[in-house]
This record gives sequence, C-alpha cells and structure tokens, in this order.
Amino acid sequence: MLKTSSFFYGMGQGIKNIFRNRMFSLASIATMAACLFLFGVFYSVIVNFRTMISKAETRVGITVFFNEGTTDEEILEIGEKIKLRAEVSELVLTTADEAWEQYKKEKLSPELIETFGNDNPLENSASYTVYMNDISMQDSLVRYIRGIEGVRKINNKKDVSESLTGINSVLTVLAVAMIVILLGVTIFLIGITISTGVSIRKQEISIMKLIGATNAFIRIPYIVEGIIIGIIGAIIPLVILNFSYGVIITAIKDNFDMLLKGTEFVDGGTIMRVLVPLSLALGIGIGFIGSNVTLGKQLRKIEVKT
Repeated sequence: MLKTSSFFYGMGQGIKNIFRNRMFSLASIATMAACLFLFGVFYSVIVNFRTMISKAETRVGITVFFNEGTTDEEILEIGEKIKLRAEVSELVLTTADEAWEQYKKEKLSPELIETFGNDNPLENSASYTVYMNDISMQDSLVRYIRGIEGVRKINNKKDVSESLTGINSVLTVLAVAMIVILLGVTIFLIGITISTGVSIRKQEISIMKLIGATNAFIRIPYIVEGIIIGIIGAIIPLVILNFSYGVIITAIKDNFDMLLKGTEFVDGGTIMRVLVPLSLALGIGIGFIGSNVTLGKQLRKIEVKT
C-alpha cells in the first residue's frame, strides 16, 4: 500500500519526466493529438453518414397492391394489420383517384389526358406505401404482408435496402479498424517515450530497487507521465474540432447547397458530447496501457542486471 507522500512524490516525478524527455514527450503528444484528431474527424464523418443513411432508410418504402374488387373497408382492415408490425414507422394510402392524378402529372400530355375523359384506367390501383424503422427487416415484413388476404402484389426495393445495409456495415468495419490502428500507433509511441525515460534513469532505478523501493513506487512517475501525455494529446484535438466543426459544416452547406439540398448534418454539440469523454478515455487509457506495458518490460531487464 502506497503512502500519500509516496504517491504525490511519484506524481511530481512524473511531471518532471515529461520535461526531462521533452523531445520524446512532445513527439508522443503530437502523435497522440494527430491520431485523436483523425479519429475525431473520422467519427464526425461516420456519424453524419450513418445519420443520413438512417434517414434515407426511413424513406425507402414498399408498395402494397390489392386484389381486384377489394372494398375500401377491406383495404382499411389490411392497413390496420400492417400498422401492428413493429417494423412499420408510417403507412400512406394512395387511392385509385390519387394514383391516376399522379400518373397524369408525371407521364401524360394534355392531349392524351383528354382521350380518357372521366375514365380512370387505374381504378384497381389503390395501394399502401409502407415505411420502416429498420430497413434490414424488410424481408420479414414482406413475407408477413404477402400472407394477408386481399394482397395482390408487393413492390419492394430490395437492391436499395441491401445497398444501404451494406454501407452501414462497411462504415462500422472502417470505424473499428481505424480505432485499432490509432490505438496501436499511439501505444507504440508512448512506449518509446517511457522506455527512453527508464533507460536514462536505469542506474538510479537499480539503486532504488537495492535499497528496497517497491515496483509500485518506481512505476508511478512513468504511469503519471503516460497519462498526462494522453490527456494533453486528447485535449488539443478536442479544442481544434470544437471550433472547426461548425465552420466546416457551414462551408460545406454554402458551397454544395444544391447538391446537399435537404441534407441535415449532426450539430456540433451532439458530436462533442460523445467525442469529449471518448477521446479523453482513449487518451488516458492509451497513456496508461502504453506506459504500464513498456515499464514492465524495462523493469524486468533492470532486475536481471542487478
């Protein structure tokens, strides 16, 4: 059990170590900051893409058509059954008259419209458009609707749903791969910094061990050093991202207004509420793990030589 005085001594030495090895410390902080900045940028891009994809998914609907002669009451009953499904977020009924009016606007010239007079060639084309909470559940919903009496045909956009689901999967894999790479690089660099500090003080550590200093007492300064490097390396990119995110989003909207019309970006506050604790946790965790692992190896080498 460490005494309070020993703990504070270790903290003081850890801070001094940063200044003693300032070149390696600065290199570790810069690398950590660069890696976490890239992580923050990547996270922001992923969150915005996933939000856009999620909104796009909710607007991918399946169209349900009914058997000829199905009454309005039976159509409403079918709608009530579909609404009960958990996958369904919205159900929109298009009547035969509405379908014909829409078709005339999109497909027919005024001359052709006149030839039909008051006839509606789409009198059996009433339909439901079903929107889903989760597009990956489209197949199960389609199977259910096909089993409802009175349903003639279902048009579903399977290719679109598979594409959106695939994009979501790719983004998830990329996010995990990015985090793993960043963790590896920063742990390695902090390890080099700690290793250098231990090598410089090798003789001093050997003497401390000979006079009875515990491994915990020797470890504290280097663990503190790693954690401080991690905290500073996390704060720098957070400050930059906090000020730059809004500016970048505004610039994108101004320059690509026509291309991104109707697109909503995640606001900076929402991004930072997740990114701040996540980046600090990563910084502290990487600093602790990098210093602890490296220190264990170095102390074992010193023990062999004493």
